[in-house]
Amino acid sequence: MSTVIVVGAGLAGLSAAAHLRKDGNEVVVVEREATPGGRSGRMERDGFTFDTGPTVLTMVDLVREPFTALGARMEDHLDLQVLDPAYRARYADGSTLHVRHGHQAMRAEIEAQSGPADAAAFDDFVDWLRALYAVEMPHFIETNFDSPLDLLRHPLAAAELLRLRGFGRLGPEIRRRFRDDRLHRLFSFQAMYAGLAPDQALALYAVITYMDSVEGVYFPAGGMRAVPQAMTAAAEAAGVTFRFGESVAALDRGTDGRVTGVTLEGGERLAADAVVVTLDLPTAYSRLLPDLTPPRAVRKGSYSPSALVWHLGVRGTPGPEVAHHNIHFGQQWSEAFHDLLKRGTAMADPSRFVCVPSLHDATAAPEGCSTMYVLEPVPNLQVGRLDWALEGPRLRDRLHGFLAAEGYPIDIVTEELVTPVDWRDQGMAAGTPFALAHTFPQTGPFRPPNVDRRVPGLVFAGSGTVPGVGVPMVLISGRLAAQRVREGGR
Repeated sequence: MSTVIVVGAGLAGLSAAAHLRKDGNEVVVVEREATPGGRSGRMERDGFTFDTGPTVLTMVDLVREPFTALGARMEDHLDLQVLDPAYRARYADGSTLHVRHGHQAMRAEIEAQSGPADAAAFDDFVDWLRALYAVEMPHFIETNFDSPLDLLRHPLAAAELLRLRGFGRLGPEIRRRFRDDRLHRLFSFQAMYAGLAPDQALALYAVITYMDSVEGVYFPAGGMRAVPQAMTAAAEAAGVTFRFGESVAALDRGTDGRVTGVTLEGGERLAADAVVVTLDLPTAYSRLLPDLTPPRAVRKGSYSPSALVWHLGVRGTPGPEVAHHNIHFGQQWSEAFHDLLKRGTAMADPSRFVCVPSLHDATAAPEGCSTMYVLEPVPNLQVGRLDWALEGPRLRDRLHGFLAAEGYPIDIVTEELVTPVDWRDQGMAAGTPFALAHTFPQTGPFRPPNVDRRVPGLVFAGSGTVPGVGVPMVLISGRLAAQRVREGGR
């Protein structure tokens, strides 16, 4: 039996801990905060409770995996409900489309709003998405890569991906399939999760659209924060030890470079046969491996856009037309991405995301009140040169006007505005919570690996390494990290 320390009790660390425990290891998770969650955290203020991280939960089978690894039933720890609609999409012309749960329901929505031709096109679109997912998941996502040559391990899968036009561009592929411009946006905005404009993203990233639009979107009772809480409870019951409110000051290494444990901020040393680190990779190298030159992608990589997030506790509740997840598309599309990715400025005509968790979480707000999570994409600190001390309040006021115009309650009781500077201060490179963008040179075997050969026994997990960004991906990253430990941390 080996002892493994996991640094960080976010979703990646909790997933890693579960799979490591399944392998028979003694597992100790060290978390600087008082509660689990990492980027999927919580904030309590003035009677309101806010989820501060991801708001969209998909791919329930991937959420179930860590529980199963621990010999537990997810359903005994987590109560999930499907959201239907998954999204309400509002357009600049005043029209609305809903992403409905289930193929037939979504097909009917498209036929009613966009016509029979696009409804028929949706059937072929779903078949295409399923085919992409079936090829990508086992061969290119749920796998550890040691070098780009590993792509040759599955030549038939690569050929199938080529046949499916996975290496084309997502935006043109969606436009080729649908006539209604509104559908172009609805089925390609997910490229932003990968840090790219739809016309830049490879079509293979339609796999994210598959997760949202085919597999469905869910919400846990008690809010998104319930997911890491449930995973922690299951892990503790299975024998995983948690050290909350403690920070790792250093990695301990032997004369051969192999990791031998960690030293905590208070000076206590914890011995281990392997260590899994879930910090953002640039932060991990600067804080824990200052003597090593990070991989080139860590030093000079291209990062995803950031997000201005406004947490609001307000008096009043929204009207019946408001959904749990609401996307408000601006009139501009490609021009707005140019602002964001090239000019490094706030979008002149932004698209925005509004989540209203209190619609399905009675614990999120006092009676007669609502919690809202309002997100506007903004440049990261690598591209943008904005003074956020000035830009933050300006965009906050602009968002206030937008919410009022769209009919959301705006009688504010409490609020918190999170800017790229805040993300940076939390240890996120380039001031973005979305890590390295998924450009082709930063994807799959080209993404920073989850091991560093100079430090045997050290393994990375989280959005900065393989397979990438998003709740499903970081859950997989924890499993891949455990696999590396099983192989001796190589």
